[in-house]
Amino acid sequence: MEALEELLQQAEVAHGHLCAGQILGVRMATMACRMLGIEDPRGADRKRLVCFVEIDRCATDAIGLVTGCRLGRRALKFRDWGKMAATFVDLKLDRALRVVAVESSRELAKARYASVEPAAAQQKLAYRELTDDELFAAQWVRVTLPPEEMPGFRGGRQQCTACGEGINFGRFESRMAADGTPMLLCRSCAHPELRYWEPLA
Repeated sequence: MEALEELLQQAEVAHGHLCAGQILGVRMATMACRMLGIEDPRGADRKRLVCFVEIDRCATDAIGLVTGCRLGRRALKFRDWGKMAATFVDLKLDRALRVVAVESSRELAKARYASVEPAAAQQKLAYRELTDDELFAAQWVRVTLPPEEMPGFRGGRQQCTACGEGINFGRFESRMAADGTPMLLCRSCAHPELRYWEPLA
């Protein structure tokens, strides 16, 4: 795997700027790969890794860059939990490591670079230097991935009874219409209150 500074340069180009979140994401992913024994996540080991990210912030782009995990390859899984955390799953050895950025790292950055303002600048400097133990808490965990969650899975495709749109990977709900007719509904039709969009017509 490339050196930290090289990965940070790549992250900056891919993301559009280098911030504390990018540095945390690069550091988190490199630490996890090292602990899992994955030396070439974007090359020879690219089919070994699945990553669950728990935040939609800058760190997620950096994690994807380091690991090569992508949503489109079904190797990057997003859980909207608002946590600076990710779980790295080694499919080959069936083991997983969850890594969380510890809150105390912000105070360490402030103490180390008290004369630097603003706090984001303190963090950018400190997060390059702090040890993994000062930045992260890591825990070995079990992640069970059913076949339909695996990269490369090709499942059946259904059509939503209500809207007619196609649904992949079993992401539908079975319901009964008022007249007793079975229906297969996509999640946006089954739960319109959860839609992120509203039809205008």
